[in-house]
Amino acid sequence: MTLRFARHLAAVAAIGASLSACALGPDYMRPSGGTPDAFQQSQPQGPIWPDRGWWRGFQSADLDRLVADAETDNFDIQAAIARVRQADAQLRIAGAPLLPSLSGTGSQTWGRSYLNRSTTASTASLGKSRYVDARTSRLEVQFSYELDLWGRVAATRDAALASAQFSRYDQQTVALTQISSVATTWFSALAYQDRLAVALRNLADAEQILRAITARQDAGVASALDTAQQAALAAGIRANIPNFRSNAQQQINALGVLTGKLPEDIRVQPGTLNTLSLPEVAPGLPSDLLLRRPDIAAAEANLLAANANLREARANFFPQITLTGNGGWQSTALTTLLGPTSVLASVVASATQTIFDNGLKSGQYDLNAARYDELVADYRKTVTQAFTDVENALTQYRYTTEQEALEREAVAIAQRAADIARQQVLAGTSDIVAALQAQSTLFNDLDTLAQVRLARFQALVALYKALGGGWTIDQTLPPEHRLLQGVL
Repeated sequence: MTLRFARHLAAVAAIGASLSACALGPDYMRPSGGTPDAFQQSQPQGPIWPDRGWWRGFQSADLDRLVADAETDNFDIQAAIARVRQADAQLRIAGAPLLPSLSGTGSQTWGRSYLNRSTTASTASLGKSRYVDARTSRLEVQFSYELDLWGRVAATRDAALASAQFSRYDQQTVALTQISSVATTWFSALAYQDRLAVALRNLADAEQILRAITARQDAGVASALDTAQQAALAAGIRANIPNFRSNAQQQINALGVLTGKLPEDIRVQPGTLNTLSLPEVAPGLPSDLLLRRPDIAAAEANLLAANANLREARANFFPQITLTGNGGWQSTALTTLLGPTSVLASVVASATQTIFDNGLKSGQYDLNAARYDELVADYRKTVTQAFTDVENALTQYRYTTEQEALEREAVAIAQRAADIARQQVLAGTSDIVAALQAQSTLFNDLDTLAQVRLARFQALVALYKALGGGWTIDQTLPPEHRLLQGVL
């Protein structure tokens, strides 16, 4: 290709680019919505947003290992990462028409002609040969380029870009959800182990008192009914033990799915919630939540994609103008193929306009407009749900904290009453009914305390999740995807 032809091709592309992307709108505007001035259950201390490793604040080495496994091996996270790669590939596909497409072909043809004897003059000039060989060489480059006068191609690219951003936000949402599930599942396993430990302790106490009552019956100072009632209490506690063990193991098995492992590959030690820390966290301004929840960013990325699709549908009402051309060289001699006299070139501009489509384009536009309105409602719902999630988590954490404190007081009181009743039973001076009531109250309070502490841990995990788990937009988008970052 000669330098002149290359310059012509570059000029055509530059003119096309200067005429392209005259977007017809509508311009994107973030939907308006109510944002509270402050969270109702906000604590008086200053804002303490979660950091990216929020789960480490619980100071559980097993939880740290489980989260690390989930980050690399969780099936849902892996699938979300694959969707990010798919969206990036779609972005490259959608952006390809912004530049001219080029293709090249090369060919060489050969033919042989037979000369009759009557052509003596020609034969004399060719000597004794009666055949003439003919070779033609051709090298050609074709290009095609749509002048994006109405911004249709650019809108397609923008929709793909927003979809690629959505895939990243969605992947972060999936990761936050799965990590939160790991934490709550692990805490549930520990809570069942705590309840199992309580049941075993209560069983030991009940059996101790049963032996004392049995001895009193043998001595004739206690009735068979007294012995049967205490035996029933011990049997009821014993019957709950297999259930606690089963539920604890099922929670550990569930960790296998969350961490991408078979149940037998889960390596955790039995533990207790009572030794773990409860890291403090509090929300900042509600308006900051819009930048800290990946699901809100994903909902807005969907809106941006729908807006771009709407612009594309509007641009489809206008003619599509395409430049096509080819250029190259053709010669009957290979040695002169690249000579200036063998150059061939042509450029054609064509415009395509639909005259009648039975409402196809208007239907497509109305479809995209309705889809946009649907996503506006989804976005507003997501924002409202985000504020609700924070309020609910704050409320639950506040009241479970209060309940745990009150339940500890109840356990202390019940423990004193049970200790007195046990001493009196062992001394043979206690009413058996009063002893049974004291034991039942203590056993129930201890089990309730284990459940309330679990609820407090789960409320704190829910609060970390509701606050975005330390996520922010600039931690997600690569530099080449930040075209729309100022909008999000």
